[in-house]
Amino acid sequence: MIDSHAHLEFFKEEERKAILERCKEERVKAIVDSISEYRKKHVWKSWNILSPYFDYVYPTVGFHPNEARRGNWEKVKKVEEFILKHRDEILAVGEIGLDFHYAKSEKERENQRAIFEHFLDLAVELNLPVVIHARKSEREVYELVQKKGVLGIFHSYAGDVDLAKEILENGHYIGINTGIVFIPEVYEVAKAVELDNILVETDAPYMSPVKGEKNIPCYVRVAIEKIAKLKGISFEEVEEITERNTIKAFNLKI
Repeated sequence: MIDSHAHLEFFKEEERKAILERCKEERVKAIVDSISEYRKKHVWKSWNILSPYFDYVYPTVGFHPNEARRGNWEKVKKVEEFILKHRDEILAVGEIGLDFHYAKSEKERENQRAIFEHFLDLAVELNLPVVIHARKSEREVYELVQKKGVLGIFHSYAGDVDLAKEILENGHYIGINTGIVFIPEVYEVAKAVELDNILVETDAPYMSPVKGEKNIPCYVRVAIEKIAKLKGISFEEVEEITERNTIKAFNLKI
């Protein structure tokens, strides 16, 4: 199993250590952590927290759209410089994207668009894929990714099925998260699409399949189990396919 999207920096240190030990015991081979600039969660602080685990946790770095709506280009420049400094250590740029659930005004949405395009251009320059956050903006985000010619990994995808198929047909990837057990849109996409270019993820500590608990990377098993049941194939087959897809999408060296 590989968790293709988590936020381990959001856990306390002792909690994080225990979670990582449990993940290893439960056969999670690797965790991709999406380190994103958002309010006081600065990428350099999160990087320092996680760097002792970089033999097992693999980082991406981006600028969350809910921070981008504020239009703080001073922060953008700092994150861009950080990405350039660590260009050989990161798997992708992201998460980046558009979130029109929280960005209500046209000004906030224009800020998101401008900053999203800025980091798409940076990913093109560095020849890296992008980890995409798209909420109530999936079509616009997809068209921008296509326009820039960059490889997109659409994390926690909950858009419509037709667009999901188009995304996959054009060689991009979709992350099915543990919300598959309680989010109808995620369930319907997982049911409708082929497993080619599908990843599994937790988005830990969010999207927990266990009510009242934080999500943790080893719960990625829940997404695999649900997909296997939907497709009428074994857990091991889904595990193998999604591992292979994740390694290919991120050029993951494990």
